[in-house]
Amino acid sequence: MSSYENLSPQVITRIAREIQDLVRKPSPGIRLAQNNCDNIAEIHAEIDGPEDTPYVDGTFHVKLVLSQDFPNSPPRGYFLTRIYHPNVSSAGDICVNTLKRDWSPSVTLAHVLQVIRCLLIVPFPESSLNDEAGKQFMESYADYARRARLLTSVHARRKVNGSSENMIRSASRDSMSLEKEVKVPEGEDTADGFSKKSVEESMGEGEIKGVLGSPNLPGLMKRKGDPNQKEAASSMDKRLKKKGLKRL
Repeated sequence: MSSYENLSPQVITRIAREIQDLVRKPSPGIRLAQNNCDNIAEIHAEIDGPEDTPYVDGTFHVKLVLSQDFPNSPPRGYFLTRIYHPNVSSAGDICVNTLKRDWSPSVTLAHVLQVIRCLLIVPFPESSLNDEAGKQFMESYADYARRARLLTSVHARRKVNGSSENMIRSASRDSMSLEKEVKVPEGEDTADGFSKKSVEESMGEGEIKGVLGSPNLPGLMKRKGDPNQKEAASSMDKRLKKKGLKRL
């Protein structure tokens, strides 16, 4: 059974619904992953390296850890897959404003994962946790990209099998079972609304402009869309629908 003794019924219901949303409407390049520790306060996901970055062709396992004060306090984010990135420490800790000063209780888990993936496209070397990566990014992007690609090829090789889909189905069943177990007092709000903003706004517009102005930043990193990832998400949605996961 999931460990949720320190969370209120309202918060548990919100988390369960957000997990189901991650299954029904997966964001491009992001998939829910099975939580082996069976704890609803830990959300696991797989993030595909975006096109035109040193992380392309890699799949990175990330974890969000929710505190007992969630959603008033932000989750803590970690890369479980080793990665060379200015905003990820050697221990996997993630540094991004959305999980710090820009946090709001209305921010969804899906949005947090989108912001983390956006970090792979636009790092913030000025506020780095990995000083070596941050310095190299600013001084010699080519050397930085070469090392990031090397670590990606060694530690984050993308798996081509059906394991991800099986993990998604398992996580969805767990969230549905948990929501049925929890009794929420009638009349109380069970989920905060989410005012949809761009990832750039949530990460800090000033920081985005500063990084995009760097002479070492390739123009390819300024692209806003990725049609290949959208197509992949659509394909995943069709497979989920066939297996009865579209309508939960």
